[in-house]
Amino acid sequence: MTRPHVVVVGAYGSAGVAAAEALADADVELTLVDDGDPGGGLCILRGCMPSKEVLSAAAHRYQSRHDDRLVGDVPDVDLSRVVERKDDNVLGYAEHRREAVHELAEREHVTFRHETAAFVDDRVLDVGGERVEADYVVLATGSTLHVPDLPGLAGVDWMGSRDVLDATELPDSGVVMGFGYVGLELVPYLAEAGVDLTVIEHDDRPLDGYHPSFGEELLETYREEFGVEIRTEVSEERVESTEEGVRLHLDDGSVAEGDRLFLFTGRDPAFPDGLDATRLSPEPGWVGDTMQAADDDRVFVVGDAVGDRMLLHTAKEEGYLAGRNVVHRERGEALERYDPLPHKVVFSAAGVYPFASLGLTAEEARAAGHEVVTAQRDASDDGVFAAKVASRGTARLVVDAADGTVLGYHGLHYDADAMAKTMQVVLEAGMDVRELPDRAYHPTTPEILDGLFREATSQL
Repeated sequence: MTRPHVVVVGAYGSAGVAAAEALADADVELTLVDDGDPGGGLCILRGCMPSKEVLSAAAHRYQSRHDDRLVGDVPDVDLSRVVERKDDNVLGYAEHRREAVHELAEREHVTFRHETAAFVDDRVLDVGGERVEADYVVLATGSTLHVPDLPGLAGVDWMGSRDVLDATELPDSGVVMGFGYVGLELVPYLAEAGVDLTVIEHDDRPLDGYHPSFGEELLETYREEFGVEIRTEVSEERVESTEEGVRLHLDDGSVAEGDRLFLFTGRDPAFPDGLDATRLSPEPGWVGDTMQAADDDRVFVVGDAVGDRMLLHTAKEEGYLAGRNVVHRERGEALERYDPLPHKVVFSAAGVYPFASLGLTAEEARAAGHEVVTAQRDASDDGVFAAKVASRGTARLVVDAADGTVLGYHGLHYDADAMAKTMQVVLEAGMDVRELPDRAYHPTTPEILDGLFREATSQL
């Protein structure tokens, strides 16, 4: 019997390599395609890994200038050293990823093609000039920077996240468009590197889908701790070049000026050329919870190409699930469905005060039919944060009022990213808040969790 032919496009990325690993041992003919140079995937080369490298430099400088026990001049951020260290480490991570893909290609019935793929028909691809017909296609083609359709933008020099991560020189001042997750992470880095910034925020606060206390805390922190000007509830109308740099015109009649424009305006799904030669139509909701495209159930879409979550951990989970579902479909078995626990971490405030969100907000829980109780605790309530000179921030717990099940945890405070794993276990296991251990083993930052557990328990 002829093995089905599966083509994974974007095999170096997190979602693509996960799908490849799931399929490599299956009874399929597997072709892995990626034209990346050097190759390694967006997260490793241009996303979560390099951003944490540069944020660590900003965090050390921030903490050195906020601890009055330390004396002497505050050190400057040496951009050349930051980029050199970042490149050394990131290229090592990418090499490891490439080796993993190439090792898969050493197996029988697995081929790797370091070529560009383009569609010429349904599940038919041109790969480096060769026609490749597939029984199944897994699209793991990532995303690209979203460039807004703003009048005047084509005539203005701007920097995106990739440019910032590679920059060994930065302007003295800048205007930032985009204050979502990327902006929240890179704005403090730019500020610690000496750039005077004006940020445009369309809503009245960032993280507007969460309790107001989080966005308000971020506004206060960025303004007071990092010296950033943030203009809220305004939108861009047009931009122009000036002799000094750029001038951004806003819909309230004001302008924002700086030496350079920074675009942190989100990302768009990326696809191979020739998509219009197929039945695929990437509209909202075009990928189901089995990771199959609505227009062709033998095309599986994973990672940023889905156009939804755009997170590393979900991309990997989607990739593994898509690989398994190709096998399930070929065997006539029921397909697995993906229903992930919402889990996000934003390394805001240079990573000193990260925001972690797991599970449901109170509003989402009520919309899902739960009666809820909530508990909130500020970092300043716990002396350990003061001892670490990191007493900003707050955290909230959402609990089912009927049975005590923990439904959500949302924290903006020191070490919130590390606590996310603990809370993931609590939520995934559906644990009752009243049964969680209340044990302060010694003064540590997770005591904020103990306080939330106690407060929620007292309300039940």
